[in-house]
Amino acid sequence: MFFKSIEWLKERLEDENIRIVDCTYSLTDPLYGKKTYEHKHIPGAVHFDLADDLSDKVQKHGGRHPLPDIQKLQQKLEQAGINEKTTVITYDGGDCCFASRFWWLLKYMGHPDVYVLDGGMENWEKAGFPITDVKPRTKPVHFTVNLNLDMLADIADVKAAINKQTAVLIDSRARERYLGIIEPLDRKLGHIPGAINREWTDGFKAGKWKSREEQISRFSDLDKDGSIIVYCGSGVTATPNIIALLEAGFEHVKLYAGSYSDWVSYPENPVEKEEN
Repeated sequence: MFFKSIEWLKERLEDENIRIVDCTYSLTDPLYGKKTYEHKHIPGAVHFDLADDLSDKVQKHGGRHPLPDIQKLQQKLEQAGINEKTTVITYDGGDCCFASRFWWLLKYMGHPDVYVLDGGMENWEKAGFPITDVKPRTKPVHFTVNLNLDMLADIADVKAAINKQTAVLIDSRARERYLGIIEPLDRKLGHIPGAINREWTDGFKAGKWKSREEQISRFSDLDKDGSIIVYCGSGVTATPNIIALLEAGFEHVKLYAGSYSDWVSYPENPVEKEEN
């Protein structure tokens, strides 16, 4: 189980062991998430921002949204009253990719009890459930980090997947970007050689996550016992595909955090545009 329903959360808004995390963000307006949170959020929610909290500063390599400094993120979680004993429910405006990024980071840090709110803020509001502009008071706690390094792939792992077929590479971006028809953000058109395309948005239907059976169908051509490395443009929209793969029963799934933007930051790295 990787999700919680809006009904489940509404019934537990007063539960002191549950911490709600608002990850609302917009890639086209970096201030959107903060402004939206100030105006409205689910009661009790704290805000974690993709750029400020869930990513590090952009460098020459590492992609457009490098993973955050884990010690800094640990401190922010502790200040928000979140540790490994807290049940965490994360949401965003409805896309789920930013909430999924937060989910992945907490799992990477060893948190056992974190879930994505199915349908996010969009469905919460449609249901007429309460919203507020009041920020919660939080008591600092201690978060014991236990990194799950098996969740992360680096560029060497990707090269091994290409050259030695050690893993299947999944490109989570829109098909037009995968095929090199358009590229609005990165310096080269195309995809990492050998990668197959599974658009992350195909994991949703009517604003909610597809069922386990539907996720199984999406990945039915893949070996459940094999290794999979998932990437996107910058390591954000790959995370919903990771959740979908885990929901479908795959166990050996890693995130290439730097993703395509890291891959093409090395001029010598090849790309291709053909379908795999």
